[in-house]
Amino acid sequence: MATHQLPAQSVVDMLKDNGFDKVKLFDADEGILEALCGTDIQVMLAIPNYMLEEMSLNSDAAASWVEANVTAYAYPGGVDIRQVQYVAVGNEPFLKTYNGTYLQHTLPALKNVQDAVNRAGLGSQIKATVPFNADIYYSPDSNPVPSAGDFRVEIRDLTVQILQYLYSNDAPFVVNIYPFLSLYGNVYFPLDYAFFDGSNRTRPVRDGNNVYTNVFDANFDTLVWALVKAGYPDMKIIIGEVGWPSDGYKHANIQNAKRFNRGLIQHVLRGEGTPARKGEIDVYLFSLIDEDTKSIDPGSFERHWGIFEFDGKPKYELDLSGLQENKGLVAVKGVRYMVRRWCVLNPRRLKDGKELLAGNIDYACSLSDCTALGYGSSCNHLSVQGNASYAFNMYYQLKNQNEWDCDFSGLAMITDEDPSDDKCRFPVMIAYGYGNSMLLLHKKLVNIFLAILEGCIVFLLLVS
Repeated sequence: MATHQLPAQSVVDMLKDNGFDKVKLFDADEGILEALCGTDIQVMLAIPNYMLEEMSLNSDAAASWVEANVTAYAYPGGVDIRQVQYVAVGNEPFLKTYNGTYLQHTLPALKNVQDAVNRAGLGSQIKATVPFNADIYYSPDSNPVPSAGDFRVEIRDLTVQILQYLYSNDAPFVVNIYPFLSLYGNVYFPLDYAFFDGSNRTRPVRDGNNVYTNVFDANFDTLVWALVKAGYPDMKIIIGEVGWPSDGYKHANIQNAKRFNRGLIQHVLRGEGTPARKGEIDVYLFSLIDEDTKSIDPGSFERHWGIFEFDGKPKYELDLSGLQENKGLVAVKGVRYMVRRWCVLNPRRLKDGKELLAGNIDYACSLSDCTALGYGSSCNHLSVQGNASYAFNMYYQLKNQNEWDCDFSGLAMITDEDPSDDKCRFPVMIAYGYGNSMLLLHKKLVNIFLAILEGCIVFLLLVS
């Protein structure tokens, strides 16, 4: 969800360079799927929540989606979806903030999608599942330990019905776990307990014979116990999302993101599992690249989950092998940028236009990404003038550096001197986005022209 997306092929090449062998997509994007064709990268495809109602009410809609996005690519040399085995039906559809919007549509949609996969002859290879948020289970305040875990009372029956269907189809239970959100949502939450190397190793949480030194394990095992009580103690679990944001909040920074993800990778690769569920844990790290148009209703950090910047540069060293060799991630190669110029506040105009400054900052930020200016964020230390320059530049870059988009009631000017400091980066936008959309439009026009030409040829042949 970005204004200027990197070319799909460049991102796929980066995935290969870094040794990623699995990727989870939140939608079935034709350009991305085509870029993945012929690689060894396995794909988990997802159906967005807004499609659940139609999928639940119309089996033909489910069949059409499967035909267009699964079977069309399931061939030798195509997308390796047959080995992935999973299609994600919705994303966190039981989330409390949705107020029950998707409750009655999720299970019927799940069944219709799996039926469509079965009819396509891929049922033994591809399993439909549902990624849930961790808020579907809990431990009561009176006994806040994993062994007291159970599914939320108001959705328990429906969740168990989905469990029954998944289990009968040999499909996994997918859950998204975010220790960061535990910290974000509770000012009294112990900071170190959110990480894998904290002081809680000396002051652990005890649950019978099990000892917990981090909230990830405790959260995971709360689900394990909920599954036990539902009658599915050996249900396969996949972590569909887990990660840490790097900006947009006081605890969302590069240091904490590196600390959490490094600890997570080492923890997972040890293969020891958790106190209540031994063995390997299957994890999808969230996320790959920052997204400057993602909704910030949950918090400004939502646009900063990526382990890569918007331009495909790694944010920090992350050794994916778990060997602690300080191996760096490989950046996206061949990235093209716009001209190195910025839109900033013109100090000479500030005196006469001071009363216009706040309104112009608000305008620029309402249409671009100013989350780095928020409390505790990377650019929060800037002066009012610095805030104005940052806001003006973000809007200017978003608008592809059009000269007329650096005015702001005469308060702004264009400069070739980088206004960034050691903490706050004033970006220059990548030179894709607009070009990609034009290329896609051109491709569609060519296809339309070819279809018309083919029709004319057929007509001439029939006439002759």
